[in-house]
Amino acid sequence: MTAQEARTAGRGVRGDLFDPQCPTRQLLDRIGTKWTSMAVKTLADAAPDEVRFAELKRRMPGVSQKMLSVTLRGLTRDGLVTRRVEPTVPPRVFYRLTGLGLSLEVALAGLRTWAEEHMNEIDRANEAADQEVGER
Repeated sequence: MTAQEARTAGRGVRGDLFDPQCPTRQLLDRIGTKWTSMAVKTLADAAPDEVRFAELKRRMPGVSQKMLSVTLRGLTRDGLVTRRVEPTVPPRVFYRLTGLGLSLEVALAGLRTWAEEHMNEIDRANEAADQEVGER
């Protein structure tokens, strides 16, 4: 299936992950970032409540205001997060996962669990590879 066919075929159709233009690949690029994973986890922990932008930033050490804003804009555009603005001065902005976003959290939780369970093995493999490079 071509990328165009995948785009127009409708729901439930799988694309071609190896096609750079495939929507599936593009989506994986967006949801595969550490900031997306952290934002989804933080919002899932608060569900069904909303979380203010400033609180999200506080709970995500190392994220810049710009990167968090870009991440949340993408998640909102993809229908994974809802955004609500209170018209105060300054505006108060709140975020919440949608049902689709909550389903993404299930998949990301499995990936986080795998990483936590295998991090020691990965560290050992990295150390061995670094040692091998150092011996050359």
